[in-house]
Amino acid sequence: MRSPLAIAGQILLYAAFAGFIGVLSSYPRYDNLQPGQALLKLSFSHAGQLAHECHVRTAEELAKLPPNMRAPMDCPRERSAVTVELALDGEILARRSALPSGISRDGASTLYQRFPVSAGKHTLSAKFNDSVRVAGFGYAREQEVELRPGQVLVVDFNPEKGGILIQ
Repeated sequence: MRSPLAIAGQILLYAAFAGFIGVLSSYPRYDNLQPGQALLKLSFSHAGQLAHECHVRTAEELAKLPPNMRAPMDCPRERSAVTVELALDGEILARRSALPSGISRDGASTLYQRFPVSAGKHTLSAKFNDSVRVAGFGYAREQEVELRPGQVLVVDFNPEKGGILIQ
C-alpha cells in the first residue's frame, strides 16, 4: 500500500503536467490567416488519361512472344500528367503539372497548394488538362466567388462529378 504522501505527490505531478499541457494548448496564439484574409486551396488526386493508345499486335509480334504473354492488345500503363492553371481576378496563382505516381507512372497525379487571398468578391478561373493527347485545357470553369474573412474555398478536380469542383 502506498503512503498518503506518495499519493498526494503523484496527484500534484499529474496536475502540474495537465496544467502545462493546458497552457501549451492555448499559448502562443497561432492564426492561420491574417485578419481580412480567406484561404484558397487547390487540392486534387486524379489519374490522368492513358498517355499512349493501345496497339493491336500483329501475328508476327504475337509469335515472338512466349505463349503466356500473347495478349492481342498492347496497352501501355503510363498515364498523362495533370496540368492545372488557377487564376484569381486575372492574376495567375498557379500553373503546375502533377506527374503520375508509381514506378510505371500509372498512378494518380496529386497536388495540394494553399493561397491566402484577400476576402471579398473575386473572379476565380480554373483550367485542367488530364491528357497529353489533347492540346490546351480539356476542362475550364470560371466563377464569381464571395469570400468571407477566414473562409476556406477548395478547388478540386473529379471528371465523374462534372470536372472542376469549387466548394
